[in-house]
Amino acid sequence: MKSHKTAEDALRFRVELTGIEPPIWRDIEVPSSYSFWDLHVAIQDAMGWRDCHLHAFCTKDPVTGEIIDIGIPSEDDFGDGAPALPGWKVFVVAYLSEPGQTVDYEYDFGDGWEHRVQLLDIVPGKPGTLYPKCLAGERACPPEECGGIWGYQSLVEAIRDPSHQDHDDILRWLGGPFDPDRFNAADVKFDDPQHRWRDTFGKHELN
Repeated sequence: MKSHKTAEDALRFRVELTGIEPPIWRDIEVPSSYSFWDLHVAIQDAMGWRDCHLHAFCTKDPVTGEIIDIGIPSEDDFGDGAPALPGWKVFVVAYLSEPGQTVDYEYDFGDGWEHRVQLLDIVPGKPGTLYPKCLAGERACPPEECGGIWGYQSLVEAIRDPSHQDHDDILRWLGGPFDPDRFNAADVKFDDPQHRWRDTFGKHELN
């Protein structure tokens, strides 16, 4: 699904990284025709992740009530649970159609970045408007590979204290200054989910 100008309805979401205070969050709008793969790409871009790890949405099947994962099916799936449903084959509105509904989204199963994704509203699409778009947000995305919530909190503590024993090493690892409080919605650039698919899987079409 390409970013495009459309008059279809738009889904407005609040995406919040859980377990961190003050909260790190984004409000985004995406076309109502989006698949979970498309939504994944929009979340990555709005948050500031680099999409270099696995991900999964976790929610209830609206028919059976069973907990299911939606993401990238893997031959390594094991245990009693069913393999993840392929996100590019599952439409968001099949699971999120009423304001207030939520799904959980995990990125990087090692660091375990968990997000709560809540449908805030369904609004008429504005002709001539480019979707997806980021409406608002607060605070910078944690750096990749920083060790999850605990590692991020230690990183912030170190960079804010020039006398901290790890201050200089962490700044070198980051490649320069990092302001955990900085975020500007106008700086968000959204990739085409089809392009991301080709970059990830080396294929021309979703299938």
